[in-house]
Amino acid sequence: MEQQIRFCTTSDDVSIAYATVGSGPPLVYVCGWPGHLAMEWEQPFVREFLEAFGQSFTLVRYDMRGSGLSAGAGAEMSLDALVHDLEAVIDGLGFDRVALLSLGLLAGPVAINYALAHPARVNHLVFLGPFLRGDQLATQDQQKAMIDYLSAFGQLVTPETIDPRRSGLNPEQVNEAGAIHRAAAPREVLGALLREIFLVDMTDAVTRLDLPVLVLHGSRDSRVQMSMSREFAARIKNVKFVPYTGSGSAPWADTDIILPEIFRFLGAEAPALGSSEVEHADVHTVLFTDIEDSTALTQHLGDARAQVLVRAHNIIVREALRQHGGTEIKHTGDGIMASFHSASGALECAVAIQRAVEAQSDAQLRVHVGLNAGEPVAEEQDLFGTSVQLARRICDQATGGEILASDVVRQLAAGKGFLFAGRGETALRGFEDPVRLYEVRWRD
Repeated sequence: MEQQIRFCTTSDDVSIAYATVGSGPPLVYVCGWPGHLAMEWEQPFVREFLEAFGQSFTLVRYDMRGSGLSAGAGAEMSLDALVHDLEAVIDGLGFDRVALLSLGLLAGPVAINYALAHPARVNHLVFLGPFLRGDQLATQDQQKAMIDYLSAFGQLVTPETIDPRRSGLNPEQVNEAGAIHRAAAPREVLGALLREIFLVDMTDAVTRLDLPVLVLHGSRDSRVQMSMSREFAARIKNVKFVPYTGSGSAPWADTDIILPEIFRFLGAEAPALGSSEVEHADVHTVLFTDIEDSTALTQHLGDARAQVLVRAHNIIVREALRQHGGTEIKHTGDGIMASFHSASGALECAVAIQRAVEAQSDAQLRVHVGLNAGEPVAEEQDLFGTSVQLARRICDQATGGEILASDVVRQLAAGKGFLFAGRGETALRGFEDPVRLYEVRWRD
């Protein structure tokens, strides 16, 4: 897979370089900070991330004015001017409608302003670590110091200054990234862009967005606090908010989390990533469903009629998983095991399942749901370990129409509007100590 680089001209006469790769619906990677199309493509850790999108989409990237292969040295670097760059790229390609991918810094404000100016041409918006106001990111003294430093010395990217846990890069890759940063744009452009970031105020603009929006936020994002992204998402009508354990500011470090979320949101199947059969431990909320008295139902109804109920259950659960960002791990015969990177997403899915079961016409179908969160062992596309076993036992403890959750799920979803009723400490088979359980009240 190779990228194709072309050029277009903005309404204020700046030549912008853009690259396309892959095939399928158009997905435009909005430029929020200086980059270099050619140099980035030569780095395996960047290229693998970009090619993953190219498997299902026509991925479009571009160098903003004054950076990379684009012209515009000395041109205006305002937010409005950066929107002109995006307009020129989309117009140049002749796309009727596009999805916009905004992975940090000024990409979010640029995408929002474009979507509001051209509502008929944007069908989905994706944000990573967005914020409403730039002045929330640092105090005034810090802002001045950062702008002055960047204007004088540029962006310092070395193995000594970059945390590998946040960047996902080894020292050699950090050096390669540093070379890209140095080649991307002159210091005065960096200073001007940072000044523009601190002036951003999207507080009112986001409330006018009227299209599907996905907001992702990594817990280790050192630039934007989780509360800022949460406040951002809370102002949007049609939004899905996905907090996760990860870098946040380096998307290629979190591909196993954010790519499936983005692909599901855009209605595409996520590509397989990586070659290792054993993945690193990460926090998952595990959900089990189970059809109440399935064995007795089979004896009473017969195999064919019972299978009709199983198929109805499967359709309901899989549709809820699709809508709420869940990943089906396996079918258990009379239930489904699924995983979520968000406790609130898992709870929303559980509620959606019970409401859909209650709304369907066959009163003989009753489902119970159990949830637990932890760090299971991920191997061969399955999950194992104590946290999974506990979720299974919690599901077994519930009755038809109930959702039971562990205390860790309740704590992770604190403040998200769910109503929990304590069920006390319960002895569960295979666990030495009693477990505190909570019923999720899902009926209006």
